[in-house]
Amino acid sequence: MADSPDSESGSPPDGSVTALRDGALLRLTLTRPDRRNSLSPSMTDALVDALTDAASDDTLRAVHIRGSGADFCAGADWVATNSGDRRPRTGDLVRRVPHAAHRVIELVHTIHLPVVCSVRGWAVGLGCSLALAADFTVASSDAVFWEPFLARGFSPDSGSTWLLPRLVGLARARRMLLLGEKVSGAAAEDWGLIHQAVAPPDLDSATEELLARLADGPTVAIGLTKQALDYGQQATLPQAMTQELFNLELSCRTGDFKEGLAAFQQRRPPKFTGR
Repeated sequence: MADSPDSESGSPPDGSVTALRDGALLRLTLTRPDRRNSLSPSMTDALVDALTDAASDDTLRAVHIRGSGADFCAGADWVATNSGDRRPRTGDLVRRVPHAAHRVIELVHTIHLPVVCSVRGWAVGLGCSLALAADFTVASSDAVFWEPFLARGFSPDSGSTWLLPRLVGLARARRMLLLGEKVSGAAAEDWGLIHQAVAPPDLDSATEELLARLADGPTVAIGLTKQALDYGQQATLPQAMTQELFNLELSCRTGDFKEGLAAFQQRRPPKFTGR
């Protein structure tokens, strides 16, 4: 496809990431629809910056990541990265990727805010990993999750070899990574790859319902639970319970804990403030 600004969005040739505050929500939109929202280096840097800022923003309650137009994200723009007259230096990927694509996945996975991705159309390579690293991914039933690394002649990156086996097991991970099998949104839900698949017209409403629920939750406790789930994947049961104990000590000191107890005693829904 031509490297030209999208006629409707007016986005630059190398795309952009739009960060919009919507109350306690941070909405990040990948805007490069003429390239299926493939991530240019500048877009990847923008995602890193936005997520890093969000991690220390006490006024946020949840993060929403989506793509503009008909697709979520077609992955890293390898064509643009490897075009031009000058070849990158030896070791360029080893130096650059940990601070770019890999940093995006790490931030989405570890940030103490719930992250929701809404996926329509293609979620490919880095775009697929981005959706899988989120706490919740809601996809249209006809969306396509695809890991085409080997079909392009190189090995997987962006956490796909870590994420996929934990989500769907080794057999299905091999189907996606070694055979390049495409997985529809409906099948992805059936496999346990994503949170929910819905009819295409229902994607926005299902996503907003989930975001509202998360944004109304006890934000500190959500973040600590997210951290404990991650830690528990590599810990023994005693180690995991010790981590739970420290997290419990922290969460019991929040205002939301006091509100949760008061609401239980008064038999009413809690009104958490994220504090």
